Amino acid sequence: MKKEHPFLLVNINNTNTSFALANATRILRVVKVPTASVRKIPFSDAGIEGIVLGSVVPAMTKRVRRLLPMRPIIVNANIDLGVGVRYPSKKQIGADRLANAVGVAKLYGTPAIVVDFGTAVTFDIVNSSREYVGGVIAPGLASVTDYLYQRTALLPRIKLAEPASVIGKSTVAAMRVGAVIGYRGLVKEILSALKRERGMKKAVVVATGGYGELIAKKIREIDHVNPLLTLEGLRFIYLRNRAA
Repeated sequence: MKKEHPFLLVNINNTNTSFALANATRILRVVKVPTASVRKIPFSDAGIEGIVLGSVVPAMTKRVRRLLPMRPIIVNANIDLGVGVRYPSKKQIGADRLANAVGVAKLYGTPAIVVDFGTAVTFDIVNSSREYVGGVIAPGLASVTDYLYQRTALLPRIKLAEPASVIGKSTVAAMRVGAVIGYRGLVKEILSALKRERGMKKAVVVATGGYGELIAKKIREIDHVNPLLTLEGLRFIYLRNRAA
């Protein structure tokens, strides 16, 4: 039997870049690096079959491509994704959002909504015909708390965590309530509005991204949490587009 070699997944986002080794059945290993600090690939290139790259940071795309040992498959709306794209300006769709659409359709079915808790929080919609049709973009959770720290004299930078009580007994506790519980309110309201759209009432809702587990665990409208959804989408895209 011919030995199967792994392939490399690269997901460049504004805050972190994820490198992952994968094969046809699963993701094997993931390493996250702050995007501004990427200087090398954290895996040996020996035995790597191929590479797929998704990026929302054009300047970093060029830097990372120079580090790669071979030409990658670049994720965009014009390659074979396995889902359709019904969107007025396809060039505007981030590679991570396309990967989320592919991952959710393949793993959970459609119609579907992906809530990605990254630097921004994005809601991506895949209709029952397996077409990416658009979504919603809102400020990310860290952006909200960082803004308070940067624009006020007395409020500290906080580490996000589940509040012990809805009534904060300290400045940090009060900020956590506003951030975590308030943010859940934003997510719930957007999901409620999206589910009122035609064909979306029974959509499966999947959360991913850095704060996905923290925020999603008390939102009953979210059906699944999958921290690796974007990388899974990249894995499926690679498998559809790799050289025969």
